[in-house]
Amino acid sequence: MWENFVKTVEDVNGVLNSYVWGWPTIILILGTGLLLTVRTRFLQVRKFGESLNTTIVPTIKSLGRKKQADGRVRSISQFEAFSTAISGTVGTGNIIGVVAAILSGGPGAVLWMWISAFFGMVTNYAENVLGLYFRKRDSKGNLSGGAFYYIAYGLKWKWLAYLASIFCIFAAIGMSGVQTNKISGSLAEAFSRMTGSDEHTELVKLIVGVIVAVVAGFIIIGGIKRIGKVASMLVPFMSLLFIVLALIAIGTHYYRIPEAFALIFSKAFNFNAVGGGILGFTFATVIKKGMARGVFSNEAGLGSSVIAHSASETREPVKQGLWGVFEIFFDTFVICTLTALMFLTTYDVNTLSPDMEDSVMSMSVFSTNFGAFGTATFSIILPLFAFTTIIAWSYYGEKGVEFFFGFMQEKNRRIPVTIFKVLYVALIAVSATIHSGLVWDISDTFNGLMALPNLICLVALSGLVAKITKNYFDRKKGVKVEPMLSAYPDMNEEFKQDIMSGDREMQ
Repeated sequence: MWENFVKTVEDVNGVLNSYVWGWPTIILILGTGLLLTVRTRFLQVRKFGESLNTTIVPTIKSLGRKKQADGRVRSISQFEAFSTAISGTVGTGNIIGVVAAILSGGPGAVLWMWISAFFGMVTNYAENVLGLYFRKRDSKGNLSGGAFYYIAYGLKWKWLAYLASIFCIFAAIGMSGVQTNKISGSLAEAFSRMTGSDEHTELVKLIVGVIVAVVAGFIIIGGIKRIGKVASMLVPFMSLLFIVLALIAIGTHYYRIPEAFALIFSKAFNFNAVGGGILGFTFATVIKKGMARGVFSNEAGLGSSVIAHSASETREPVKQGLWGVFEIFFDTFVICTLTALMFLTTYDVNTLSPDMEDSVMSMSVFSTNFGAFGTATFSIILPLFAFTTIIAWSYYGEKGVEFFFGFMQEKNRRIPVTIFKVLYVALIAVSATIHSGLVWDISDTFNGLMALPNLICLVALSGLVAKITKNYFDRKKGVKVEPMLSAYPDMNEEFKQDIMSGDREMQ
């Protein structure tokens, strides 16, 4: 009976997935990015330098600076918001997903990954701008925002906003499941390699799942502030470790770098490459020809990372939007590109096959270049990438629950939030041992469903994004115009006073 049920779910999800991730969705995602690029006059190019100067540079300068609290708004720093957001996007897709794309679509998939990320930079920017502009504040001063907020209060389609929050909840649970699967699977594989036996594989997976659930539960209970603190510590460490090892591996095979780039460009214009690159990475999801597992890269268009960005202390929507530009650049043009070059310089593409297991080949890249040390390091890097994704998506799911039950009194609304947290943590342990195929496929579908309402709203509010952007840069030039900081007059006035006094806004 159970097998029949699973088979039915697989069949239904397969049909639904084919519609959710059909060409209309593909065109909508790319079209949205193109529209926003035009309406912001290629902001990701014109203001890329400013994106760096208003994100990483001031963050480094402000390290150690104590923040003053006025008791009005409880929030997290810009960097903590960014770290939480990037931890939700930099996951197994940046390693296993890139390898899967090359195996499935060929080296040319990488070029389409870059093209799609180019438009994704401004899509993510627009999400953050709208997220901060339409965010709201609860009685305790916590700031909350996301796609469901600008759909409800910007587009004013409450029914679609509630639908988006439901999709977000299920997408969060699905994302947690697939990331846990990769953690338990990779560590079980490493254990088997070290012991030379796979006899206790399932036990290892269960133990790993329980440990991840316990640690994640402790962090998740602490809320966005604890999530932000943990993410701000882990993201720089895991990213730097990966970048250093990737550069060493690529440097070891430096003579193959020109060949790797030649393959990327020469193989880009064939059907498999287009399917692998565009379908796989721009939309942070699992799509065709075996690319699915692990392809959760930059998430531009899903409306997920904006939930973390909306909790930022910054008052300027555009300033946090510029963090979104850098987020996609770092996720795709840095991390994913290093993975691709490391893989292409290590292996002869003529020996590769789409039938190869993506996770096994990903570990092999490290073991081939660094031996046992590489296997051990991979067993650290991948779980860290996946773990930070798990805790970030727990917050996304929590915000979805809060919005959906927003009609309840705050005290009663905490009940469904608590239930979600308990269920989320429990499913972390459970998903470590079950067959991952169905979990990944269902997660793929809900990610696609989550993207649709968000993209519709981005198109409808693209003019507002352009207006807020112009308002910010006009003010920077000294033009006397009323700041567009919030859609709500009282918060707009409050934030304007904060900027004038310099209490909150980083200079």
